[in-house]
Formats: sequence, structure tokens, C-alpha cells
Amino acid sequence: MKASSPDPIEAAPSGAVPPPASEAAVRRLAEGLFRRESGRLVSMLTGILGLPRLQLAEDSVQEAMLRALQLWPDRGVPEHPQAWLLRTARNLAIDTIRREANFRDKQPAYIAHLAQCLPSPPGPTVDTPLMEGEIRDHRLRLMFACCHPALPTDQQAALALKTLCGLGQGEMAAAFLTTETAIAKRLTRARQRLRDAGVAFEIPAGPELRPRLDGVLGTLYLLFNEGYKVSAGTRLIRADLCAEAIRLARVLAGHPVAGTPRVHALLALMLLNTARLPARTDTAGALVPLDRQDRARWDRGLISQGMRHLELAAAGDEASDYHLQAAISACHCLAPSDAGTDWRRILTLYDQLLAIRPSPVFELNRTVAEARVHGPERAIQRLKVLRDHAGLGDYYLTHTLLGEFEWQRSHLGAAAAHFQRALQLAEVAPERDWIRGKLERCLPGETAPS
Repeated sequence: MKASSPDPIEAAPSGAVPPPASEAAVRRLAEGLFRRESGRLVSMLTGILGLPRLQLAEDSVQEAMLRALQLWPDRGVPEHPQAWLLRTARNLAIDTIRREANFRDKQPAYIAHLAQCLPSPPGPTVDTPLMEGEIRDHRLRLMFACCHPALPTDQQAALALKTLCGLGQGEMAAAFLTTETAIAKRLTRARQRLRDAGVAFEIPAGPELRPRLDGVLGTLYLLFNEGYKVSAGTRLIRADLCAEAIRLARVLAGHPVAGTPRVHALLALMLLNTARLPARTDTAGALVPLDRQDRARWDRGLISQGMRHLELAAAGDEASDYHLQAAISACHCLAPSDAGTDWRRILTLYDQLLAIRPSPVFELNRTVAEARVHGPERAIQRLKVLRDHAGLGDYYLTHTLLGEFEWQRSHLGAAAAHFQRALQLAEVAPERDWIRGKLERCLPGETAPS
């Protein structure tokens, strides 16, 4: 197969300033840089400004990225784009401080201190040597800082996802099964709580990591899920988000203090689910459901890694929700076929999972196993209860599953009504196409299941 032509930006020789590039090429580079570098840049700025001024650091980095999108197509991409972004974000922060009246008296000393602490690097930055027991990854370090014990867990995750992972409020609303307005209020409350408490920016190390670990794991879990199944848009998968969540989880797993069984369980879950990504879509990007996937396309190397981390997660007597989710994923990955899947064990695992972490999404997933074990009638009864009492009446997956189970009972009219409602609620193009295909099976003249 012929290799694709290299991006004109990436193909530029090291040490040279590339010529002006297309806006699309610059946007691709900038988006990649933002995903990889935003956390590090925000971390460096916030380390000087203090955590209560996290918003200023975040805004400065985002504004620097916007300026890159405006200037680089005409002027060319700088030799060291990361250094350019850092210098620009630093200057923007200084300009903002100059404009603030409450900094007027201390302005000269403060700006001099900021400029000294954040010099314009001539080239790629080098990590500062860290003490034993500290987290060495820039983004992960700031993630621990965001997950301060003064904040509720949901605010910790929201703050980290918004600041470090670049998720929009719509994506975060989908992750938390709430509204964008609720997410905006959650972020405002988090920042206000930090300001009111006078929380200083601090990077925990050693034993101080443990109280913040749940918040960090929850953030990585939500980041991975947004990559595994995006909440809106034209693509079903964002493999870059999955890869970043796995990378950070690997850093945690190798840490002498943070590498707990829960971390290995979460990493196992991510690896096992990622192993099935190549078969989740066809060559056109259309969704391929689990029962129709070509299991030969599953990544056996990732499955082996996932099983190894699941074994490491078995140390001690802890059985977290990550353990149980990883065990469910392992059942799928190790099954020779869809028909050969141990659905009874999966149903039992879901019952155990719901006992320690009630979740409407887990309830929905459980109904799939229940239908395979006990038939669609019981699954429909449970789904209707969830629809009426768990706030899932306007969730597309509720109606998709109800439609599927009604179709299995040959109730084509009821199935079509649910598929039509699911189609109104779904926001991801491949899922809409998949639901539309299910709806077409219910049209007059189509054959009902035997």
C-alpha cells in the first residue's frame, strides 16, 4: 500500500522554519499540540500564578492557541512551536495582570518574578529533575493538583477535564449525564470554592497522592470513555483520547505509591476495550455492533497486556468498580464468538458492579446481558422502570435498546416507535446511521425475526 503524503508541516526539516502552510494543516498541528501540550503549559503558568488563578492560565493558553491558528498559516510554523506557545501564553498572562487594578501596587515585582520563572525557552523544554515519589508527567501532575480534597469528586473531574483535556461543556455534559448549564455551574462552583478556601497551587507527592487518586482515576475514566464513544459529531471514536488516557494510566501504574490495584484495574479496562477498537467501525467509519465484529481484527497484544494488568489488580482484597468492568470486558475479549460468550457470568458481574456503584448506564448495559440470558421480555420490563424512574427517558440508548428488544419479539410497530425516538436523540453520525438501519428493518415488507 502506498504511504500517504506527509503533512507539509511535519515534513519540514528540523531546525528550519517551514513556509506558510495551509489553514487545514495548521489546524491539525495546533489541535495535536493542544492535546499534548496544553496541560503542561497550564501547569507551568499555574505553578507561578497559584491555583486560584487557574482560569487565567487556562485562558492564556487557549488564547495562545487561537493566535497560532491566526498567524501560522501566513507566517509559517515556528521552529519550536511549543516554545512559541509558552512564550505567547506567558506574555498574555503578563498583559492581563497589568490590566488588573488589584495587582497595580505589586505589578513590577510580580511581572519580573513571572518573567524570571517562565523564560522564553530557545528550544524544546527539558523536564526539571523531580524528587523521588513525585509524579513526573506534567499533565498528570496538574491533574492531581485539580483533584484537591477541598472539592467534591464530580467538581474535581470536571475541572481537570475542562482544563487539561480540552473537553467542551457539551462533551462533559454527556459524560456526566447532565446539561451544559449544570456543567458550567459545576466549574464555577469549583473555582469559587478554591478561591474562597485560599487553596494554593501544590503538586502532591508520596503519601499525599492517595487522597486525590480517586479523582484522577475518575478523570482518566471519563477521558477514555469520550474517546471510546464520542458524545457528538461525525466520528464514533477519538483514538487520541483513548491513547492519552492509557498513557497517563501507565504512568500511574508504574508509580511506587500511586500504582494501586485500582490503577491496574482501570488500565486493564482501557487496554481490553481499546483492543476491540479496530473492529468497532468498518472502512467507511460505520458502527459495527459487538455481535457482528470480526474478532480477528481485535488486537491480541493489547488483550494480553490488559489481562496482565487485571492479574496485577488482583493483589490485595480490593474489588473496585474498575475491577468488575475490566472483568466484563475480559469476558468479551476471551470469548471465541458472540454465541460463545459467557453471558450469565457477565450478568452476575453487572449485578456485583451495581451493588457497589449504582449507575443508570450500567443498568442499561446490564439489560443487554439480561436479554441474552432470560429473553427480551424481562429486559423490557427493567428498561421501562429505568426510563420512568432513572431519568433516562430522553437518552437515545434507552430507546435503542427498547426498540431492539421489541424487534426481537416481532413487535415491529413498537420497535419502530422507539427507533424513531432514538434517532431524534442521538447526536453521533455513525450511531444515527446504525439506528436508521434498525428502523428500516421495521418497515412494511421487512421480515421479522424468527
